[in-house]
Order: sequence, then C-alpha cells, then structure tokens
Amino acid sequence: MNRRRRRLLITLGVVLLTTAGLFTANSSALWGDDDGRPLLLAHRGIAQTFPLDGVDNNTCTAARIHPPDHAYLENTLASMRAAFEAGADMLEFDVQVTADDRLVVFHDSTLECRTDGSGRIRDHTLAELRRLDLGHGYTADGGATYPLRGKGSGLLVTVEEVVAAFPDRELLIDLKNDEADEGERLAAYLATLPAERLATIGVYGGDAPVEVVRSRLPQVRATSRKIMKSCLTGYLALGWSGHVPGACRHTELHLPERYGRLMWGWPLLFADRMREADTRVILVAGDGPWSAGFDRPEDLETMPAGWSGWLWTNRTDRISPVLRP
Repeated sequence: MNRRRRRLLITLGVVLLTTAGLFTANSSALWGDDDGRPLLLAHRGIAQTFPLDGVDNNTCTAARIHPPDHAYLENTLASMRAAFEAGADMLEFDVQVTADDRLVVFHDSTLECRTDGSGRIRDHTLAELRRLDLGHGYTADGGATYPLRGKGSGLLVTVEEVVAAFPDRELLIDLKNDEADEGERLAAYLATLPAERLATIGVYGGDAPVEVVRSRLPQVRATSRKIMKSCLTGYLALGWSGHVPGACRHTELHLPERYGRLMWGWPLLFADRMREADTRVILVAGDGPWSAGFDRPEDLETMPAGWSGWLWTNRTDRISPVLRP
C-alpha cells in the first residue's frame, strides 16, 4: 500500500470515528432521561379550536371555530380553572393594555372579531371592556348560528385577578403587542410581587416588551423570537460538544416538534441539557404556526417517546386523560 493511500485511509478512519463519537455523545438513547412524563401548558385555558388551513395574520379565528363541544371562552377565569382541574401544569394567557393603563387578559388588539365592541383595546377603559360580550363573534357555520353569543358578558379579567385566582400555580404571560411601553407596564406590576410568586411567572412576546421585562426583572424567565433564535442558532453550532450557549439559560423555548429534530441530542438529551440550564422546552405541534397544539389524542402520536418536557395544548381536558389515565 503506497503512502498516499495509507494517509487517505487513516484520515477517513479518523473522520468516521469522530463522527461516530459525536453522535454517540449526543444520543438520547444513551444519555437522555426517559423516566419523566410530559407537562401540560394550557394555552389560554381551555379554548375553542379552529382549523389552521388558510389562517393568516388577518384571519378572525372566532369566525371559523370547530363545532363547540364545551362552552368555555379562552382567557377567562372559568376556562383557566377548567384547564387546571383537567390536569394542566401551567397556564398561558394573553395581555393587552387599556386606555386607563390596566393590564387586561384578551387575545386580539382589536374588538370586532370576538366581541360586540369595536376599535382597539388601547382606546377603551377597563370599565368599558367589562361590559362587552366576549363570546359574541364565535361561529362554526359561517354566521348561521352563534352558539357562544351572550355567554361572555362581564368575563374580561385583569392580570392581577388571574394572579390572585391561582396563587400557587405556574403562569405564562404573553405580551401580544410588540410595544416597549407595554413591557414597562407589566414589569412595574410584576415588581410588586414577592420573590417566591415571581418565580412562578414567565413572560414571552414581542422582542421590544420582553427586553424591557428582562432588563427590569432579570430573575423572571422570559423569551421572545429574538432570544429563541439566538439560543438555537448558538446551540446548533456548538451543541455537539454539549455546550449550552448563554442565550439558552433561564428562558424557555417554544419549539415545533418538526424542527426539534435538528437539535443535537434531540429529544431527551436536548431537553435534559436545557433543564440543567434552567430552561423549559415547550413542544408545539407540527410546524408551530398559529398556536397549533396537541389537542387530540391522535396528535400525541408525534410526541417523542419518553418525552418529559412540556406540551402546548388548547385542550387539556382531552389530552390529560390520555397521558395520565
């Protein structure tokens, strides 16, 4: 064997051994923890779901719900209580700021889609918003019937009321508008809470308001698209070595299952590494658009075996009995 061929074979052997070592070191089968159980994040409590095909930023999702099999309205105390009673481990809810500077729990920045009101949340006072019917616009048959109309009057609540209603539960606040002043308003309220309560509350949303919350209250677990992108690109570059970038620490990742497969050590070792970095990994169904959740028992077929991270769901009542019979 000539010297050139011998050198080529040695190089190839080193490459193969190195590659095998990298994959072994990042193998969930060898290193991941499969002894846990999934934790459930209840998205807006128990919500009315809707088909995702054709949905865009301007779609009124209340006008295309599935035929209701429950009477709960998202982001209301009743739907939140029902989610916890069904087995939720954490509650996510949406936040807007009113004309009188109150933090209210509502998804849309405008009122026309879901309620009998009109205009922006930002242009109405809390008292005005309390008079609206939150179920006014929900229909499953193109407007022929409105099964939830009249059932949402007076149900709008504030962030303070949600925090008080569930004093010992994990909460995740979604700042719906990418406005720095809304981050300032939320940070001012959160700063009034005792440290032990603040430890149970997370924040996510637009880059601008989340950055304000993180700068004012670095102890709060917070994330945004910018933070998640910084974390995941850094991990893709260096995660083969087991290194977890600083951007991944004390935060959370809303990760579509389809893209999680790209991560070193996916799924179990990746979740373990993030857990050691004090970061939650929340698995979102499919590609992750428009709040797709694990909402039906059949959706769980795509959940990684042995998954002990978080699952995003709009229907804790359907999913919890399957996971915890």
